[in-house]
Amino acid sequence: MYRRFQEVNLSYRDVLLRSIRYNAVFFPVIEIFSALSIGLLLWYGGQQILSSAVQAGVIVAFIQYIQRMYQPIRDLAEKYNIMQAAMASAERIFALLDTPETLKNPARPKAAERFAGEVEFKNVWLSYRADEPVLKDISFRVRAGEKVALVGATGGGKTSIISALCRFYDVERGAILVDGIDIRKWNKQELRRHLGLVLQDVFLFSGDIATNITLGDARIDEAQMREAARRAHIAPFIEQLPQRYHEEVQERGSTLSQGQRQLLSFARALAFDPKILVLDEATSSVDTQTEALVQEALDELLKNRTALIIAHRLSTIKHADRILVVHKGEIWEEGGHEALLAKGGLYARLYDLQYRFQERDGKLTNSVVMAPGT
Repeated sequence: MYRRFQEVNLSYRDVLLRSIRYNAVFFPVIEIFSALSIGLLLWYGGQQILSSAVQAGVIVAFIQYIQRMYQPIRDLAEKYNIMQAAMASAERIFALLDTPETLKNPARPKAAERFAGEVEFKNVWLSYRADEPVLKDISFRVRAGEKVALVGATGGGKTSIISALCRFYDVERGAILVDGIDIRKWNKQELRRHLGLVLQDVFLFSGDIATNITLGDARIDEAQMREAARRAHIAPFIEQLPQRYHEEVQERGSTLSQGQRQLLSFARALAFDPKILVLDEATSSVDTQTEALVQEALDELLKNRTALIIAHRLSTIKHADRILVVHKGEIWEEGGHEALLAKGGLYARLYDLQYRFQERDGKLTNSVVMAPGT
């Protein structure tokens, strides 16, 4: 990465130096020609004045004309720099527009007559690089309305499972079925309308709160938007704002706290009412003070939906119908919270690391704080 950065940096430096070199040549050349023109004018005009052919005022006027003639030529260099910057930006835009679509919709897409929200992974393999699989023979089924949690160490493949479900990448082997239909046979836009994705890092757009909840979708009216905010427990906060739902939101929600941004993303998901909900570390960055409020909103969000929940905080997935332990791209364990603890495997170790040591440290801290004479 250092070598790649150095190559890009040196290339940028060389281009910048070439640009400076051109400017360093261009402006003096223009000044020389301007000075020569005025010098020739004074030499020839002086002779004309001495011979009483013209008056001195005419020479002064011509000097002004010459200076005015060279001024646009000087400005041309600045305009050229602006044009070069615009061309560089345009190249990036056109490169993006000309990028061929790799994941195309099928010629004759299929869709479920009545969307229920059932998800099934069948022997799924996925690689971002050749011969480096990140998912290895993943198989599981999520029934309609079931809540399934994915836990495991960072880099184990949990987010890759979600990316494959949303068809951000096509699987190499196996199949992912939504309501019994392979997602490669779905229209991508139609499939994603039924998927609600709530991420850890919530992206909020510049605009007002109402637009950030509805995303400008005309199908969501104001009543639905307000109801979604109420159910997400963000309405009391919004009602206290001077402009309420028309309060301006800065880029990426910089004026809001992490908990408020998270509740706003829950309201957005409730407004669109997807049948399948995906939570990717949606509560990991929330402080303990607002965790209870977020948990209440989360319970409301999960009602009557199929849900895939990725979480490092095991407290958020204790009540999931099933827990899948993902490790090194494979499903190592599957079952309920109590059953997995009793099994004494990888999930039990994760629980020990996260809770039992915390409880022990908490008791130790309390004993130190409460000890007399300390």
